[in-house]
Amino acid sequence: HLSFNIIGTVVWLTVFSILSMIFKPAILNTSASYLGIAVVNTIYKTLCVVLLWPLSGLLEKIAYAVIKGEDEEETKIELDDLLLDTPAIAIKQAGEIAVKMAKESIEGFKLSFKAAEEYSEDIAAKIRRIEGNTDHYEDVLGTYLTKVSRNQVTEDDSSEISKLLKVIGDFERVSDHAVNVLESVEELKEKGIEFSSKAKKELSVLCSAVSEILDMTLVAFENNDVQTALLVEPLEQVIDSLKTTLRDRHVVRLKDGDCTVEAGFIWADLLTNLERTSDHCSNIAVCIIDAKHHDMNAHESLKSIKENRGEFEARYKAFAEKYSVTV
Repeated sequence: HLSFNIIGTVVWLTVFSILSMIFKPAILNTSASYLGIAVVNTIYKTLCVVLLWPLSGLLEKIAYAVIKGEDEEETKIELDDLLLDTPAIAIKQAGEIAVKMAKESIEGFKLSFKAAEEYSEDIAAKIRRIEGNTDHYEDVLGTYLTKVSRNQVTEDDSSEISKLLKVIGDFERVSDHAVNVLESVEELKEKGIEFSSKAKKELSVLCSAVSEILDMTLVAFENNDVQTALLVEPLEQVIDSLKTTLRDRHVVRLKDGDCTVEAGFIWADLLTNLERTSDHCSNIAVCIIDAKHHDMNAHESLKSIKENRGEFEARYKAFAEKYSVTV
């Protein structure tokens, strides 16, 4: 708008000045009237439109040059309101978008691992961009699924809506924790703090376990795979135990003078965000299992999973051995 006015004024005022000098129209010596001002303004604006309509691309380039902004691709979410009258199709459409959200959320969290190993501004910017995208996904999907639920839906559709509404919240929180991990990495970098070699090895084990639980959760959600979902809870329990072990080992290092108190605060934040991410994976897995049985009762589902002690303990033991930390 600013470019439109400036360019239009410069061009047509220049033309007007030249023409008035050559022809010296008598109208310039008369007093201005309300009607005359309105007519001149209308002619002037019309001429500006005629001049600049073909140059809209130039105006866009000028705007980008004057007002600097981040070069980000807008996340496009295509959810057709016309499908609301056919809930089954609308839910399928929302489910496909939710899978895209899940993949992006998990990608962001894995990038936070990469930032911990080799920090860069580009990686940090992408993690934050993904977090913003997942917020947008949650808002749009939540609104759309609420609209779908207002129609007459089958029991299967109702379970699927409940599942999707719950899991999109958990995937959004996963991306939040990715940003939290990134901020801890940035704090280490800014303060010039470095963990001990033992701490780095222990953290690597925990990160590997969290990476696997994220992958399992995505597979279970994308394929609606109950068998894979059942593997999530035993691994989540292992990650809980790992967090406790790593926290206790830090206390020992602190007493021995191998670690500073300031590094310890960042260490605690990292462990908390990694462990809470696995909690959200557990929530998602339980939703998948619940939806299959049309019973969205997370507490009862967790109880049922753990009551099958033999199978649960075998899985737990396998994961515990895989992600053990050496003394």
